[in-house]
Amino acid sequence: MSESFEVQAEVRADEGKGASRRLRRLEGKVPGVVYGGQSAARSISLVRKDLEKMLESEAFYTSVLNVNIDGDTESAILKDVQRHPAKGFPMHVDFLRVQADKIIKMNVPLHFTNEEDCKGVKLGGGMVQHQATDMEVQCLPGVIPDYIEVDMTDVDVGQIVHLSDITLPEGVVSTALALGEDHDLAIAAVIAPKGSKADDDDDDVEETITPSEGEEPAGEA
Repeated sequence: MSESFEVQAEVRADEGKGASRRLRRLEGKVPGVVYGGQSAARSISLVRKDLEKMLESEAFYTSVLNVNIDGDTESAILKDVQRHPAKGFPMHVDFLRVQADKIIKMNVPLHFTNEEDCKGVKLGGGMVQHQATDMEVQCLPGVIPDYIEVDMTDVDVGQIVHLSDITLPEGVVSTALALGEDHDLAIAAVIAPKGSKADDDDDDVEETITPSEGEEPAGEA
């Protein structure tokens, strides 16, 4: 991991929607919960401005975090962030406890590289089309990648990039591919320019591409 994050939190005694609203409006804090493992779930609160600063870092979403709860530190990952539907600020956060020797599932962002030098774009005049922005992987907490690189250099017009085309770091496995070849989802393609001879095949390419599945958001504690 490229960064280490220390999350400062306090035990939250009052629960429920009313208490959470008061916490956000009067104290400038965000309610949350730490759960999983052998211990009971703990309701917590975090200073909103500190949380917002950490949420600006992409690595925060894929790092093992040190969550300090009134002096008691727990290792956890960020599992869910509920945001205000209009203003976008965090309203509730979920942290999942992790153990160094226990495999976990994470959604890791995809970074598409060399798109300007892509064969289908540079020579064929095509356009790169993304069908996924992240992928779910399973691995030990210590080897979670910050992101996964997808090199588009050699992708030609009409060609589809699948999960199986990605080279994953050692110890990291695609959860979809672990289910079999039928789950080899498309994540990107180079679409032919409109009006070209290959344009007639565009519809077939788009029908073949299926967006990756995301996780359902957790409920507020």
